[in-house]
Amino acid sequence: MNWQITTVIFILIAVAIAFVSLFNVAFNDVKGESLQQLRELMVKKQIEARGIRDPRVLQAMLQVERHKFVPELSIPQAYEDHPLPIGYGQTISQPYIVALMTELCELDGSEKVLEIGTGSGYQAAILSLLSKEVFTIEIVEPLGKQAALRLKSLGYKNVTVKIGDGYKGWPQHAPFDVIMLTAAPPSVPDALLNQLKEDGGILVAPVGDYHQELVKIVRNGNNYSQKVITYVRFVPMVPANE
Repeated sequence: MNWQITTVIFILIAVAIAFVSLFNVAFNDVKGESLQQLRELMVKKQIEARGIRDPRVLQAMLQVERHKFVPELSIPQAYEDHPLPIGYGQTISQPYIVALMTELCELDGSEKVLEIGTGSGYQAAILSLLSKEVFTIEIVEPLGKQAALRLKSLGYKNVTVKIGDGYKGWPQHAPFDVIMLTAAPPSVPDALLNQLKEDGGILVAPVGDYHQELVKIVRNGNNYSQKVITYVRFVPMVPANE
């Protein structure tokens, strides 16, 4: 009798484990579909509806899984229309701003891009799908290390992360076709302007202290033309000695 009871118990446990496994698979599938739907809505309602037209940018925003670049507690808000904290006083930018700044870069897939302010790696992931190679600098060491591991694990092989001072740029790999800043300096550092490609290099950045403007700068030789795109609010760009 005892062995029969034991057998029944084992069978019930096995059935329970199988049920839980099937439930978890089904739950994860539904969760995945839901996040995909949220990403599609994000692109349609937050980005395309506001005037972003570059099909390559729209496709990249659809492809990169934003929820994998935010803290676990923020996953339910990953596709909402606002920035999110990622720790150490830093944020992941609003989806529309990411798309807008990316479109301003006019990428065709052949460019070498420098990003200042890696953060969680989300913007770098978007840029990696649209350019040849991305070099990105993060001054907050834990964030930079986490981003490097995250980007590698997700298969973004053309991104190189460096811990360092963004104000100095990355002269070893200059000139860059495009430079993007994801934090706001009081003014654009000369070191970054000098690292732009002379013939048509583009720099996109938020600039200013409390009142910030998103600007696009195009270099032709020693001439730099600047256009103000809109008003924005980014975290300040901090030099290494602060």
